[in-house]
Amino acid sequence: MPFAFDVLQKDPLTAARLGKMTTPHGVVDTPAFMPVGTQGTVKALRPDDLVRAGAQILLGNTYHLYLRPGHELIRRLGGLHTFMNWQGPILTDSGGFQVYSLGALRKIRSDGVLFQSHIDGSRHLLTPQKAVEIQEALGSDLQMCLDECTPYPATPRQTRDSLALTVQWAKLCRGAKTNPDQALFGIIQGGTYLDLRRQAVEETVPIGFDGYALGGVSVGEPKDIMYAITEDITPLLPDDKPRYLMGVGMPEDIVYGVSCGIDLFDCVVPTRSARHGLLFTNTQKIVIKNARWREDNHPIDETCDCYTCKNYTRAYLRHLYVAGEILAMILNTIHNIRHYMRLMENIRAAIRENRFSAFKDDFLKK
Repeated sequence: MPFAFDVLQKDPLTAARLGKMTTPHGVVDTPAFMPVGTQGTVKALRPDDLVRAGAQILLGNTYHLYLRPGHELIRRLGGLHTFMNWQGPILTDSGGFQVYSLGALRKIRSDGVLFQSHIDGSRHLLTPQKAVEIQEALGSDLQMCLDECTPYPATPRQTRDSLALTVQWAKLCRGAKTNPDQALFGIIQGGTYLDLRRQAVEETVPIGFDGYALGGVSVGEPKDIMYAITEDITPLLPDDKPRYLMGVGMPEDIVYGVSCGIDLFDCVVPTRSARHGLLFTNTQKIVIKNARWREDNHPIDETCDCYTCKNYTRAYLRHLYVAGEILAMILNTIHNIRHYMRLMENIRAAIRENRFSAFKDDFLKK
């Protein structure tokens, strides 16, 4: 089943759109949120938990899987889908953001990034060609070009130089791709400078990718700048290709991104928050360790249909969390992931019924 993307419907008052992304491992209804499975697992959840929660696509991490257990081992054992027993679509990032996060442990070169492993200190060179090779060995449905994630803040000159490198690497990634069944996404960088972002679109789109991502956001810049980038640049991307806002995942940011025409999102927010006892509902965020929940006999969210909300109370979940029980992380994560999947289902329904603008206004008020 070759990769394809179809826009099914557009909202009359915003740039929101309903889509269908077809991949070798199944169809993804968009807009969609991708739970992050960094090391071949979404922390605290089994694949069947994710299926029940409504997840259609997961994100895997090239950097981590390359270092451990190794992309060649995963290839020999049948690819990432078989290795982690997830039969749905998978997107793998290039590893560029993780290498960027290493700080002093990495050095940017024209041919790639020289870095030290955070695991054992071994030295590696991640080139654009290597990033594609790793992702092809993993067998993901969607792969990302290697890019340089521009830090915040950065001067115009620093950003311009970084952008030139990202475009150069994008061309090398496109030339290195050998698997026609895998989609390859180009990444639009340019920091906080809208003129450079527009330049990135002008130089990246002609290379010819299956989808396009806005990278280098949610890296410390004020939220209004991230919103401005999303609103200004998204309409410049090809209308017939999926658009991906990388690493953005607060619910209000997702709703805003959808209104600008974004189709794909990913973030560690729901899983990481769950492990730290922060639970999402339609009206409030619950810090489950707080004493106010000690005798609360209600579910996390009365409107939620997840396994956790149908079977457990806030009082019990608080007890598990305070006691340090592993089950706390499992039940909390089940809820937060289902909350995000319900959000995406409600967004898609609102677009389908031509009421997304009202949905957005009501959601942001809450």
